Amino acid sequence: MTMATQMRGIVLLAHGSRDERWREPIEAVAARLLQDDPAAQVVCAYMELATPDLHSAAAGLIAEGAKAVRVVPLFLGMGKHAREDLPLQLQTLRKTWPDIDFSLTRIVGEEPELVELLARIAAKS
Repeated sequence: MTMATQMRGIVLLAHGSRDERWREPIEAVAARLLQDDPAAQVVCAYMELATPDLHSAAAGLIAEGAKAVRVVPLFLGMGKHAREDLPLQLQTLRKTWPDIDFSLTRIVGEEPELVELLARIAAKS
């Protein structure tokens, strides 16, 4: 593993809910990432109704030494959070930590692999 890889953090960003059980699938994705790469810096964050928020999650990764932070929105559709709120939050993060390379992936619902997987799950009998 390269030094650059070790210094990149990943934020799995989801909507959030007051129900603690709602976090389980999000945390399962984080656990799977860590299973595949035990040295990865991965944290879950939530837009609302749960903590940590994106700013707190990024701050924690940066405190642990991340020099780059990739935000992965775990949304199925392009709603207001992904379309409006998230770009504003990224802008704030970049102003707060100008030396950190923040990147934003597409929402997972736009990824062909996820669409294919959901279709396979829906077709199962």
